[in-house]
Amino acid sequence: MLKKLFITTLLLGFLVGCSSPATDSNESPFVVGMECGYAPFNWIQSNEDDDAVFVESSNGYCKGYDVTVAQHIADELGRPLEVKVVSWEGLILSLNSGSIDAIIAGMSYTPERAEEVSFSEPYYFSDYVMIVPSESDLVNATSLADFSGARIVGQMGTNYDTIIDQIEGVNHLPALGSYPLIVNALNNGTADGAPAEKPTADAIITTNPNLSIVEFEEGSGFTQSEDVTTEVSIALRHEDEELLQQINEILSSIDQSQRDSWMQAAIESPQE
Repeated sequence: MLKKLFITTLLLGFLVGCSSPATDSNESPFVVGMECGYAPFNWIQSNEDDDAVFVESSNGYCKGYDVTVAQHIADELGRPLEVKVVSWEGLILSLNSGSIDAIIAGMSYTPERAEEVSFSEPYYFSDYVMIVPSESDLVNATSLADFSGARIVGQMGTNYDTIIDQIEGVNHLPALGSYPLIVNALNNGTADGAPAEKPTADAIITTNPNLSIVEFEEGSGFTQSEDVTTEVSIALRHEDEELLQQINEILSSIDQSQRDSWMQAAIESPQE
């Protein structure tokens, strides 16, 4: 009887060992930082739905193109997704301090940022446009030259602020901390225009019908380069080379039609 009990105990121990869960690295959340205030890439809403992720610190749900991309990557990695709301200025600091695993926040490569973090292959690309009040004469603008003397505002620490100086004779207003603040400046008349990526502009005018989008004629708009681009990428710590390789492989499997579909869904989604 004791012999049978001993064998049974060993067998149970063996089965438990075989059925143990995956390693901690596979079970740990994939923690992504973003502003959750930059539609259509990311925003906070009060209602729950299938494409939004609950953010405990904000008592709301973060949704948008970045969240969809982050969820797809987390699923492919076999890890649950966790979103942390981080101010734009704090994203790289939070990444390198270990508070988050990745930045998926509409961030573009710059040589300065590349000194602090590594960038994945781009996960979205668009064109720069200008958002202006609908009643402004600037709605008929076709080139940057039309904005000479205009009061133009950008977001602090982003290409939206950097590219303003491409406008000769511009009245470059002090940068603001977030795009909602920029929208307020346009709505209250303290700014005449603000650069944005086309998807961001599309999302803004859906909820601000008093604002309009100016798209430039070919060769007459903002110039893009390695330093100034609308390509957005995922930022990772320099030492996370294996994770960078995994993410690049996942991104390479997402075709352009799927990316466009995700972005269009984000643009058309109500932000409640």
